[in-house]
Amino acid sequence: MSEKINLSFKPKQATKHLLSVLNKRGRDVVESRYGLGPKSIRMTLDAIGKKYGITRERVRQIENHSLIAIRKSKEYKDTQNIFSELKALVLELGGIVEEKDLLKHLSKDPTTQHHLNFLLVVGEEFKREKEDEEFKHRWHVDSELAKKIQNAIRKLYSKLSDDELIVEGDLINNFLEEIKDVNEKYKNEEVIKRWLAISHKIGKNPLGEWGKSSSANVNAKGMRDYAFLVIRKHGSPIHFKEVAKAISQYFDKKAHVATTHNELIKDPRFVLVGRGLYALAEWGYMSGVVKDVIKKIIEKEGPLSKDKIIDKVLKERYVKENTIMVNLQNSKYFKKDKDNKYHIV
Repeated sequence: MSEKINLSFKPKQATKHLLSVLNKRGRDVVESRYGLGPKSIRMTLDAIGKKYGITRERVRQIENHSLIAIRKSKEYKDTQNIFSELKALVLELGGIVEEKDLLKHLSKDPTTQHHLNFLLVVGEEFKREKEDEEFKHRWHVDSELAKKIQNAIRKLYSKLSDDELIVEGDLINNFLEEIKDVNEKYKNEEVIKRWLAISHKIGKNPLGEWGKSSSANVNAKGMRDYAFLVIRKHGSPIHFKEVAKAISQYFDKKAHVATTHNELIKDPRFVLVGRGLYALAEWGYMSGVVKDVIKKIIEKEGPLSKDKIIDKVLKERYVKENTIMVNLQNSKYFKKDKDNKYHIV
């Protein structure tokens, strides 16, 4: 995401100028609702109602009448250059922006953010869409563009399988396919990531991979999920000590080596393929100890020579050839025929 934007105006001065058109109670209600007072605390309709001994609905009416009064005032017309600047900035950020992201771009100071939020509320060109199941709170200045982006995100989500993970570059390319008729000026990585950030249903894990937010691969919640993502990113078998180290590095979670090892042992997503080395079951590794692997190979291929068994086991396990031979010579499980091929007892 880009750096904070330098505004040509002071938000607190702008809101003070606009609030000056209201009577004392109207100003107090608006300041309380939007956190514009000295304490910068936003109050609920109920809390303000109790303060004045009126209903929450009456507070809402006062708030709405106050906003209308501001928009009809000379002071509002005097402030049009500020609203034009804010509109240009929203367009620069992509035309539709998640609320927290937008305010963070405009100012890092929470108090100033309250004043900027009020300017967006009172400005007639800004449209706020409330958070729902699909999307977070967001602001836009172009309804047609907002509709296209939200529909594109819906289509993108519908094409994701439940636990699929996609690298960022591929997801951006997939998204571009859904927005071919959107103005080219918006088609850059920063804007697209900002658009994706409005989604509740698509998310990114700490390793920079995208998928459904409901998936444990994106919304990892425990040591096993962290381990799965670490091993998957590594792409090949890795020692449990390295897994613990990577969890601490990527997820900023304290991962004890012994605890990590215990979690790997318990979860069928992981296969022990060597001394302390773990792989993902989804990579096709057979489960079980070396004896079990030999049995599965013979069950699948039929009787095999020593060399062929060793070759096939070494593709499944990171062990010494001698370990395989010791298992083969266990007459409780295997026997050799006259052609020097091994069978299961």
